[in-house]
Amino acid sequence: MVRAPRSFAVPLHRQLNIYALAAGAAGIGVLVCPAPAEAEIVFTPTHTVLSRGSLDIDLNHDGVVDFTLYDGLHHTGINTQVFRLYANPVHQGSGVEGASFRSVLALNGGSPIGSNQQFSGRLMGSFCSFNGTSTVCLGGNWLDVGDRYLGLKFTVKGKTHYGWARLNLTYGLQQGITATLTGYAYETIPDKSIIAGATKGPKDGTRPQAFLDTGLTEPAMLGVLALGASAGSIWRREEDVLR
Repeated sequence: MVRAPRSFAVPLHRQLNIYALAAGAAGIGVLVCPAPAEAEIVFTPTHTVLSRGSLDIDLNHDGVVDFTLYDGLHHTGINTQVFRLYANPVHQGSGVEGASFRSVLALNGGSPIGSNQQFSGRLMGSFCSFNGTSTVCLGGNWLDVGDRYLGLKFTVKGKTHYGWARLNLTYGLQQGITATLTGYAYETIPDKSIIAGATKGPKDGTRPQAFLDTGLTEPAMLGVLALGASAGSIWRREEDVLR
């Protein structure tokens, strides 16, 4: 007796069963397999010049100041003037990237800002003038730099977020230190690091691996996952018939 060759094609009624499951439970399936959350960076372009005064930064636009840049002029003697620029966090738990009070880092674009960095900096730069004609002392990482970034850590509703502020800095005997803020941004996902200069998060178009390995279309697979054990038993019965 000659056996008919076995067919490995999926029977039509099996396909109909799968699509019926999907049609009946697609809404539930979406809840069972949500798309992974994507990072979202909120970027604010600006062009604000600070010279002899203070400048407030509200990273997330909630009406609460997060950081203040302060450009101070200090007279230390009859003929000596000292100019200093500070980056001050306003709230407890916030900080500016730097390993010590006098070492606020002037980050290059592309530098990571996150939990692996230290945030204890305050002083960005200082210089002294003597008799208004010559510079006798310099200090800090921010004197005469362009398109450099402050690494920032701040809290929103008790959760830590990271961000950056981009500035250009110049100094001179007459005007002191002049800082120009050209933009700032922060990461909306708590505890997620950000890259200095990044203005938007990565787009993740990947799907769960289950969709790639079963051979099913995405709606059908959502139906199977939504019905759980009952869908699995139907699948196994279909497999037994094919054997």
